[in-house]
Order: sequence, then C-alpha cells, then structure tokens
Amino acid sequence: MPVCIGHLLDRMQSSNHRLRDMEQHHPLLSAGADVETGSMAAGVMVGSPHADHTAGNRTLWFIQDSCGMVCAAITWFLVLYAEFVVNFVMLLPAKNFWYSLLNGATFNSLAVLALASHLRAMLTDPGAVPKGNATKEYMESLQLKPGEVIYKCPKCCSIKPERAHHCSICKRCIRKMDHHCPWVNNCVGEKNQRFFVLFTMYISLISAHALGLSGMHFFSCIKVQWNECSEFSPGASVLLLIFLCLEAILFLTFTAVMFGTQIHSICNDETEIERLKNEKPTWERHVRWEGMKSVFGGPPSLLWCNPFTGLRLRRVLLLTHGRRSGSEFSV
Repeated sequence: MPVCIGHLLDRMQSSNHRLRDMEQHHPLLSAGADVETGSMAAGVMVGSPHADHTAGNRTLWFIQDSCGMVCAAITWFLVLYAEFVVNFVMLLPAKNFWYSLLNGATFNSLAVLALASHLRAMLTDPGAVPKGNATKEYMESLQLKPGEVIYKCPKCCSIKPERAHHCSICKRCIRKMDHHCPWVNNCVGEKNQRFFVLFTMYISLISAHALGLSGMHFFSCIKVQWNECSEFSPGASVLLLIFLCLEAILFLTFTAVMFGTQIHSICNDETEIERLKNEKPTWERHVRWEGMKSVFGGPPSLLWCNPFTGLRLRRVLLLTHGRRSGSEFSV
C-alpha cells in the first residue's frame, strides 16, 4: 500500500499543503496516545524504569529547564511576598475588623487560586505528541490510503498532527502550541491552556487588589503620620509598599495583556504561532463561545474558574509518591 510521508518537513512550511489531521481517522493519533505509550521524554515519569508502558502507568509532566524553574520560583516568591505585605503590613494592623476580614479572605483566596492555576499549567501535559512513533511498523498500522499525506518531525521523530509545532525547550511536538512560557516552565497548548488563562486572570486580579489596598493604606497612614499604622517602622513599611506597588503594576500590565490575547486567540481558534506565521486555517474553526467551550469544557459555569476541576487527590498522591520501584527522570 503506497504511503506518502512528508519527511522533509522543514521544506514544506506552507500551510496550504497541509491536509486535515489524521487523528480523526486513526485513533492511534488521539490526544491520549502519549500517555498510553508512556513517552514523556521531556518530563518526569513516575513508575518503574523497566516496566512496560501501558495505559495504567501514571505519569507526571515536568520540564527540567533551569531557566523555566528559576522563573517559576520567582513567580511563587513574588506572590508570597505580596501575601506577606498585604496580610502583615496592611490588614492585620488595621483597626477595622471587617475591613481586614473581607479583604484578607478575598486576597488570599485569589492568591491560592492563582498558585493552583500556576501548578496545573506547569504540571499538566500541554498536548505532547508521542515521541519517536514514526516507525515503519507504526506507519503500516495506520492503514493509510494511497496518496494520504502525514508529516514527520525531523527533530523528535514523531508523526506531526495538524496544528502541532515543535518546542525546542520541551523537545517535543505540542498540539495547538500557543507559545512556551518560562513563567510556568511549560508550553501552553491544547491540554493546559485553560489553566494558563486562569493563572493570568487571577494574577491580574490580585495585582489590582494589592494596588487598591496599597493606595488606601498610604492615605490612611498619612492622616495619622504613620503612627500606629503598622508594626513595622515607617521606613520599612514605605519600602515594602513601594516594592509591592511596582510589582503589582508590572504583573497587572503583563497578565492583563496576556489574558486578553489568550481570550482573543481562543475566540478566534488561532494560536499565537499561527497568527505570527499567518497560517490560513485548514481545520474547522470553533469561534467565540464554541472556542471557549472547547478549551474550558462544557457550557459556561463557575467550573470554568476552578483550577481544581478534574483533579483527583488519589491520583496526585500516586504521582507524588510513585511506586515501589522508584521514579524515572528522562530528558
């Protein structure tokens, strides 16, 4: 049975020559194929190093990139710093109990949701294509029709579905790859875009909240000339608040813009890479609410704003502690 394989992918970049994704006709190219084959080469794999890779294996995605891990650690440090200043410098010393309680509950809840969204975006497989599956035996198992064209990535030796792009940091082809974000130490793709959107939304909200609280605190402290305004000295309080305001302005600007561009991309069913390359869509586009439903899942509801949706404690414990045979780290 003759098969046409685009093994010279780097010479065929034009989107006009790309046919529809073969995954609609071949279940082996489904989104869960990477889990079934156990090919998590760019991340951390929990399980026996010598065990057969089956659908029952539990895998945890984590990119071992030094720059990304530093950026992720900085993100957590800045959020925790904001928590410290808001709670211990502004809210706890306040005389109004209900003012402290309501603002503290709101700010801390948003901060927890932001950090949870960050973890989900960082530890969720963004939609990696099985690595090294472009073998002769695998091609024959697809039972391709004469003249059908599929593409092979020369970098990770995998069959490349439509709208997939290779990430040099993750060392994998990612489905519907939007971009690689060092702040979440992961690619933003088909499976974790919703968590990245939630992360930018919650960071922008706590940044705006921190700016508002800082402004009110400044005015209230100026009225009493910083006496009984905080348990910290006036100089220390001013420095902590100035740094918090600078951080909040930068975070608010960056995350608000990123949140807007992500919503725009989802509503137009177009990734950032596709927009920059000006690729003409050859797929059925899900625009506006249909695009939002495809990313967040189901009809509009409060579950869209919940980063814990679909998270099972038992599975997290399995991923954390692994099995008796230990863990395998592969890059």
